[in-house]
Amino acid sequence: MNARTPRRTAVRRTAIAVTAAASALSLAACGVIDSASGSSGSAAPKKGDDITVGLLLPDTKTTRFEKFDYPLFKKQFTALTNGKGKVLYANAKADKAKQNQQLEEMIAEKVDVLVVDAIDAKTIAPSIEKAKDADIPVIAYDRLAEGPIDAFVSHDNELVGEVQGRSLVEALGEKAAASKIVMINGSLTDPNAALFKDGAMVELGGKVQIAASYNTKDWLPEVAKANMEKAINSVGLNNIDAVYSANDGMAGAVIDALKEAGVSKIPPVTGQDADLAAVQRIVSGEQYMSVYKSFILEANNAASIAVAKVQGRGIEFDALTRDSVDSPTTKKIPAQLVPVVALTRENIKDTVIQDGIYTIQDICTPEYAADCAEIGLK
Repeated sequence: MNARTPRRTAVRRTAIAVTAAASALSLAACGVIDSASGSSGSAAPKKGDDITVGLLLPDTKTTRFEKFDYPLFKKQFTALTNGKGKVLYANAKADKAKQNQQLEEMIAEKVDVLVVDAIDAKTIAPSIEKAKDADIPVIAYDRLAEGPIDAFVSHDNELVGEVQGRSLVEALGEKAAASKIVMINGSLTDPNAALFKDGAMVELGGKVQIAASYNTKDWLPEVAKANMEKAINSVGLNNIDAVYSANDGMAGAVIDALKEAGVSKIPPVTGQDADLAAVQRIVSGEQYMSVYKSFILEANNAASIAVAKVQGRGIEFDALTRDSVDSPTTKKIPAQLVPVVALTRENIKDTVIQDGIYTIQDICTPEYAADCAEIGLK
């Protein structure tokens, strides 16, 4: 399918086999890739530690970007540059035109490297071309943008969908074949959304009945809620056996729509990103699962690649980028694909708590105290 296909089997096996303990171990062992030794390149450094990076994140509706990705990236970048590096940060708040403007402003500021989580993979491409013309390397973060990208840091995004789809089939058990599923997919402008859906259909196709399927403009929860209301009207509230929601923000909106429609028991609903609100919904049984993607590994690896690239050490298909991906415009982009874990009631303690993402106090507020005690979070 693309340049990473030969590698995907190995990546998938690793991700599926990750246990809670292994997840924590991976953070301890791999959370910081030393940019001085993580690359096999031997070229003389182009620049020292006085590096300026432009970090562009897509929105504030998805809580992980402001709460985790930005501070984690900044912390790692600062450590790798011995406190001499500078991070110019911008969040486009889901406005793709604004993100292009932000990127071009950073080009004008003559940053040394750009790390971009694109709202719209196609719309951002001309600005990335301008960065290339200015000899500024661009690292795609979390979502694969089009244009001359130098490296990509994300997750095996088809695997994310497979984990979600497999979880629904397992939740439905023997009733799966007769079950009607509503799919609330992500944004058409985000290439990851298509990969999530493709992965989910690997597990759902032929095993359940897809009763309705919707794409969600800009991943907006309010759009997801409106689409879920349409599904309730067309499929029938009592005929919906499960909901595939591509992320946690939309999962919350889906659950709200089901509650407001008067559902007697919320059917299994998937998610992604391990948002705190989603973890609490999982604890209470309202949301069936989320996909936990290590923000620490993703942000740390992006910072490591950015520093290595500017300092002139090769990043192509070495310890920093063991995989490769294709975009519609660029082939064999060096990539780091971080494993993922299905997050359920059973492994909250051994994933997001053990990895330091949340504390028990964060999750087990008074509203959730009884549910937390039931699953041993105390």
